[in-house]
Amino acid sequence: MADDSPDTAALEQMAHFLTRHARVLVLTGAGISTGSGIPDYRDKDGARRGPTPVQGPDFRKFEATRRRYWARSMVGYPTLARAEPNAGHRALADLEAKGAIGALMTQNVDGLHQRAGSTGVLELHGNIHAVICLDCHAHFSRAFVQQLLEEANPGMLGQNARPLPDGDAQIEPEALADFHTPFCVHCGGTLKPDVVFFGDGVPAACTRRALARMEDADALLVVGSSLVVFSGYRFCRMAAAAGKPVAAINLGKTRADELLTLKLASSAERVLPLLRDFLN
Repeated sequence: MADDSPDTAALEQMAHFLTRHARVLVLTGAGISTGSGIPDYRDKDGARRGPTPVQGPDFRKFEATRRRYWARSMVGYPTLARAEPNAGHRALADLEAKGAIGALMTQNVDGLHQRAGSTGVLELHGNIHAVICLDCHAHFSRAFVQQLLEEANPGMLGQNARPLPDGDAQIEPEALADFHTPFCVHCGGTLKPDVVFFGDGVPAACTRRALARMEDADALLVVGSSLVVFSGYRFCRMAAAAGKPVAAINLGKTRADELLTLKLASSAERVLPLLRDFLN
């Protein structure tokens, strides 16, 4: 693997960025979790990998879309469930503990920041480990729903499918023909992962909290995100409009490159531990 570690001068610049600003808001994306074995959505040029993700309106409207989602999720979720926080997650938690960064928001749904020790994480797109009923609003753990899926679809067990982002997996279309979608054990209603699907908006309450964090911050640091999705890019625009500097740690280009005052084109898993140690 090529060494994408930054040189000492670049680390020093990022360290000065953090020390100059007392309330750095950190926004993370899929790039921080690739080191944990979770695929990301885009390559270094921002092009989408894999098939088009499920759209929220289609999930709620069409049984076929729900069948597709749950079949692929049944096969792909175990890979995500086994994922452990990597050095990047742990370094961010350490930086928070020592007061080097302020609030943390993430576009990820994997829950790895919390498991690494970060506190007060605002999950813009929800959490894949939780499931809700769209009819009676009951809440379930994703692990419980996985049990329901495996009991109803034993023929799907053991499939060797290519993992995709957020617990998705590439399976053959014919595998959907006899697949049984899960249902709410309380009311028989429709189950949905407690995440913001593509095509849906971030819930209003979460948006208000995120905007408040951006207003309180004196700088923004983006980690592992191409910012193609507007829910993340908007914070870069807001920061720039308010005269707050924006920095990024990301291997590839981002939608906000022209707004950045500083960028390290390296992986979060490599840079963040080095940055933590540099600040010690």
